[in-house]
Amino acid sequence: MSEDVLTGKKILLGVTGCIAAYKSAFLIRSLIQRGAEVKVVMTPSAAEFISPLTLATLSQNPVIINTFPVSQSNGSSLTTWHIDYALWADLMIIAPATVNTVAKIVHGFADNALTTLVTALRSPLIIAPAADVDMYENKITQENFKKLESLGYFLIYAEYGHLASGLSGSGRLADNLRIMDAAELILSGYKKDLSGKNILVTAGPTYEDIDPVRFIGNRSSGKMGYQIAKAAFLRGANVTLISGPSHENVYPEFNFIKVRSASEMKKEVVNKIKENDILIMSAAVADYKPETVSSTKIKKEEKLKSIKLIETDDILASLNKENKIVVGFALETDNELINAGRKLKSKNLNMIVLNSLKDEKSGFETDTNKVTVIHSSGDEIEFPLQSKFQIANNILTELHKIIK
Repeated sequence: MSEDVLTGKKILLGVTGCIAAYKSAFLIRSLIQRGAEVKVVMTPSAAEFISPLTLATLSQNPVIINTFPVSQSNGSSLTTWHIDYALWADLMIIAPATVNTVAKIVHGFADNALTTLVTALRSPLIIAPAADVDMYENKITQENFKKLESLGYFLIYAEYGHLASGLSGSGRLADNLRIMDAAELILSGYKKDLSGKNILVTAGPTYEDIDPVRFIGNRSSGKMGYQIAKAAFLRGANVTLISGPSHENVYPEFNFIKVRSASEMKKEVVNKIKENDILIMSAAVADYKPETVSSTKIKKEEKLKSIKLIETDDILASLNKENKIVVGFALETDNELINAGRKLKSKNLNMIVLNSLKDEKSGFETDTNKVTVIHSSGDEIEFPLQSKFQIANNILTELHKIIK
């Protein structure tokens, strides 16, 4: 398996004065657990919310707060630390970023250690703002967010939720897992190359009921589809995710639709494909369902000997694909390439992603995968065992070739 993208990476973490500053401790831990080296720069107000000693201990590096020593009588330090840090970093993250710090960065202010460092930075910069709802939704703040993106910074918008003031609304710092996803995306060299695209993704299994208690299902966890949806969103797409039963987390910006059965999934796909440019059908839809569903639990004493099955509707085959780009998935155990190629042609797909259950740590219920992407042109690209997030980005990069 390929090495984690974050291993050995040098990451600067900026922390500003906001109640969400405590979450930076968890972000540092996540980054270090994945092999990154972290150095922290705080604004003076951030130190009112979380101890610099805490972040120094977690990062295993000194924390910088002030641009200059407290007093020249106490000795001097290297005065070009901000240049040294700026050259050292592979990536900088500011989380949380207050509306004050956002405004300063937009207008090029360098009046504290953190903003001075940003002006010297050569690496990519992720900014994750947080504020109370009225501060966050202020027209000037919203304009500043747009300016940040126009300047090439990667903005992770805050989420809707319960805030420290007791109000509810937009302004809660994005989840750390999402910030980690963005860091991995950028360090892998991906950009927002899907901006303006409307992408429909299906994920997870479908459950076909036998009675109110029992069902026929499969081992799909939904991990692959969810990672595709997340990667597509981070690369700029508007994402609709239709999912069968799954425990995976979603981004709040998704148009998220939960379904249970193959018929429910078909109904939603037929409805939503009209407003989307691209369909990525990664769900493991059941091929069969019980002919009849009991309205009451079938008792053991009834000695149920068999269940008559009928085929479910073939969603891909039944869709109107005119002016749409459609990507299918194939999970095979024998004659993988031949069977996947047949499915590609019979269902009139632009691209198909072949999974094989023969490969250890790939397929169902794993965090890694190994796939072969087959284009309608016949081109085949094999990707080695990697995290499903990396595989998702590889799939999207192949998709981007078609969009071009």
